[in-house]
Amino acid sequence: MENLDKLVRRLCQYPNETPWLEFKHNNYIPDMIGQDISALANGAAMHEKNCAYMLWGIDDGTHKIVGTDYDLQKLKKGKQELENWLRSLLSRNAEFEFHTVKMDNKQVGVLIIYRAVNQTVMFEKTDYIRVGSYTKKLNEYPALQAKLWDKIRNSKFEDRYAKSDLDMDSALRFLDYSAYFDINHIPQPSDNKGIAHYMLEEGVIEEQDNGLYAITNMGAILFSKHLSDFQRISRKAIRVVQYEGNNKMSTLKDFTGDKGYVLGFEGLIQFIDALIPTQEVINGALREKKSAYPIIAIREAVANALIHQDFTITGTGPVVEIFKNRIEITNSGTPLVDVWRIIDNPPKSRNEKLAALMRRLRMCEELGTGWDKIVISCELFQLPAPKIEVFEDSTRVTLYSEMPFSNIPPEDKLRACYLHACIKHVQGEQVTNSSLRERFGLPTSSSGSVSRLIRDAVECKIIKPLDPTTAPRYMKYIPIWA
Repeated sequence: MENLDKLVRRLCQYPNETPWLEFKHNNYIPDMIGQDISALANGAAMHEKNCAYMLWGIDDGTHKIVGTDYDLQKLKKGKQELENWLRSLLSRNAEFEFHTVKMDNKQVGVLIIYRAVNQTVMFEKTDYIRVGSYTKKLNEYPALQAKLWDKIRNSKFEDRYAKSDLDMDSALRFLDYSAYFDINHIPQPSDNKGIAHYMLEEGVIEEQDNGLYAITNMGAILFSKHLSDFQRISRKAIRVVQYEGNNKMSTLKDFTGDKGYVLGFEGLIQFIDALIPTQEVINGALREKKSAYPIIAIREAVANALIHQDFTITGTGPVVEIFKNRIEITNSGTPLVDVWRIIDNPPKSRNEKLAALMRRLRMCEELGTGWDKIVISCELFQLPAPKIEVFEDSTRVTLYSEMPFSNIPPEDKLRACYLHACIKHVQGEQVTNSSLRERFGLPTSSSGSVSRLIRDAVECKIIKPLDPTTAPRYMKYIPIWA
């Protein structure tokens, strides 16, 4: 690791040890080190620090460099290397690094411990915490235990580091920050210090304990010039695949983006739009191109996939698959709201900082209106209703192209009826035979078919009469939950 000397000197400036920082001289008792790794990793999570540190060769009182007699990387427990021994007894989420650095002609040992993620870090199946200058068992302090678990549960992917130990200029070179200033109509500062001010305020970059800079996962996801520069998140680049027919037998195009989401989003939507079928419509004396899908529905569905994906699921990223008769948009993670109440429920996002910044950059809305737009635009195009499918660790949204009413499967007709009722309800209106016929583009002569569909929807308990005593001709319907 580079710049260890800067890190050590900066840490030595702290007046006292902290729950995430400990100084030692020559104390290398293996069990103590294991317990302290647990305590410091948990302390870093408690205090929202990316890393915790143990330094050897530092006077505990004055914090002056006095040197240490041992090399951390060469220490052993019995015949086993100390690091391997520790890893065998620590929980799997324990991440740490041993380093040695020469300073003032003295040897300093540096143990960098990464914050606890997903659960507390344990040593020999016991979790520890720093209380004052002592390492204690966490279960002896219920209040601290509850607070720590709350911090861990609320730990955000966006805040972790995608790339660290960079000087300011190097950090900014990985980012195309000009888009931030262009979209926000802010004059771009003329020097890197001014640019870094905005990037620090937005959480795109962070200053580390050693005085250098890190690019956060959020910063890399949104503003990286090349996602491939960031090993941990490169798989989160969106992939677009076009197939020849209605199955995956024959692939026409397969493209994976490499730009950050802010930089590549508009180009991505234009690329998808260019791949979907269009037809020429004569409107008066003019010929106009009509897309098979409303572009607003595609835009909102893709934006939702990017924003709401579960970044903690590794090895996969958002995918858009274009078939002859449909578009499937898949992202990792499952919805945080009941998909049957996605129209009216308040919005929830597992990536709140990412969603907030994307909203300010006008890529999306946090108002929960994305699915309203998808459903309404599909109704205006008189398309089958969009479909949400939830799997074990992923979610797929399907948009269908135009299809005759008689060819639409019964379950899809029921879903369209239900979503139509939801949209009408949030607009302060109700479903009628007439409104449902208009939704499907059917003539008055199809009233009987629509009445049967409404009756089936009532029997399936997805809609209900607004007033059961109303005459059949004037009957209105609302969602079952209304």
